[in-house]
Amino acid sequence: MQEGDHVAKTDGFVAIRDINPKADTHLLILPVRHVPSFREIGEFPPDEAKRMLDFIAETAREAGLDDYRVVVNVGEGAGQTIFHLHWHVLGGPMRGFPG
Repeated sequence: MQEGDHVAKTDGFVAIRDINPKADTHLLILPVRHVPSFREIGEFPPDEAKRMLDFIAETAREAGLDDYRVVVNVGEGAGQTIFHLHWHVLGGPMRGFPG
């Protein structure tokens, strides 16, 4: 990932465009700190977890999304293919994504 790939960045979190989008807008929100999956969310202090959720909401607003979906896949059986915690922010018509 190069600096130009960033949609938004703050202390501790980054938002990038998904290279295989499943909606008109498909962003990935990642913590800079390595956490393998949502199972380990307890490793975040509560204030850091709140900042991550605030960053997700602010990034969606800045992307012009009024209605959107936030998804996190946990484990291979749920479709997790990258084992670094990340959230999908999807807006607009969905393509090949369960309703």
